[in-house]
Amino acid sequence: MTDKPVLIPGPDHPITIEAHPGRVVVTVAGRIVADTRRALTLREACYPPVHYIPRADVDMALLERTGHATYCPYKGEASYFSIPIGGDRSRNAVWSYEHPHPAVAEIRDRLAFYPDRVDAIE
Repeated sequence: MTDKPVLIPGPDHPITIEAHPGRVVVTVAGRIVADTRRALTLREACYPPVHYIPRADVDMALLERTGHATYCPYKGEASYFSIPIGGDRSRNAVWSYEHPHPAVAEIRDRLAFYPDRVDAIE
């Protein structure tokens, strides 16, 4: 078995993480799934910015952990959650790097949402 690669952000693949200055609210099926003023915004290379929300500011009772997982050489292993009240569209709608690589350690214990799998991220 080979180890998965670990890459460090740099000029060819920059990653920045900074505090989001406002409030972030995530809704699904008319319910508030997350509401925070403590989001971090991760900007990675040419990808759209992603808000990472503290678990304490997410209604975890509305989420269901799935067996889905992905790997990013810059961030680590991502685990996923579905939002059952959102139906099939909200399957694997949420991800979390529970043990992120040191370069992005700030996103530990935070969740991110796919914009097309929830009603709104405002």
